[in-house]
Amino acid sequence: MKLKNGIFLFITAAIWGVAFVAQSVGMDYVGPLTFNCVRSLLGGLVLVPLCLFMGRGRGSAGKNGQTEERGVRQAAGDRKTLLAGGLCCGLALCLASNFQQFGIQYTTVGKAGFITACYIVIVPVIGLFFGKKCSPLMALAVALSLAGLYLLCMTGRGGGINRGDLLVLVCAFLFSVHIMVIDHFSPMVDGVKMSCIQFFVSGIVSGIGMVLFEEPQAEQIAAAWMPVLYAGVMSCGVAYTLQIVGQKGMNPTAASLILSLESSISVLAGWAILGQQLAVREILGCVLMFGAIILAQVPAGTARDKEALTG
Repeated sequence: MKLKNGIFLFITAAIWGVAFVAQSVGMDYVGPLTFNCVRSLLGGLVLVPLCLFMGRGRGSAGKNGQTEERGVRQAAGDRKTLLAGGLCCGLALCLASNFQQFGIQYTTVGKAGFITACYIVIVPVIGLFFGKKCSPLMALAVALSLAGLYLLCMTGRGGGINRGDLLVLVCAFLFSVHIMVIDHFSPMVDGVKMSCIQFFVSGIVSGIGMVLFEEPQAEQIAAAWMPVLYAGVMSCGVAYTLQIVGQKGMNPTAASLILSLESSISVLAGWAILGQQLAVREILGCVLMFGAIILAQVPAGTARDKEALTG
């Protein structure tokens, strides 16, 4: 494992972990849809210069008419696939991030971080419905994850689940769908460009919901400038770019393990910045879920290439 790549991925996990704090603090000023609208649009704007830089010198001029015409047709097909991928990813990201944002209002930063990380376990479970096999280690990871979720979430009287925990659990499922959509489109298109499009799609759709269901005010958005700026620029733009650079040429299992530290960092950030603490029962739930996350990364026979995206 390259040290530089590992450092980039650890910084990515740290940025995403602390982003849960920014998302929680942002709710003191604006509504969930407003927060996600502004942060997503900021994330897209941050990636625009990177897309332009990466696109330099990629001309498709041919030496004769036939080659040039074939290149134009191929470019048109690539653009359609890119737009389709960006649209599908953006819709999935919009739903996942908004369920997460609504859920954070009713639960702690640390619990939200660990429950969100369940997507690492949910992805292969969904794969069962598409004919993909599940290894014994993965079955154990699912069992540990369920036990951890019980200890984390079933803390109310009579074992009732917290509303915020349930919303974040739905978010984890939606992030699993998001990852599977990325897995489908990423081999066919430029990943950075697709991410840029998905942020704009997510921001626009969240903006429609913002206008319909919330009453956004410029003063409130200005008051929330710090958490919104962090979530948009750092979590969406910077962290995603670092992930691309860090994962290049690196073992996917090792990369996923480093990125899964996001959940632990969210607990530390919630404790250090917001003073949020977990009960012993909830800490044990975190330990079980972290064990499930690690087991989910252990390759069975051949290495599985996974891509992790939150924030």
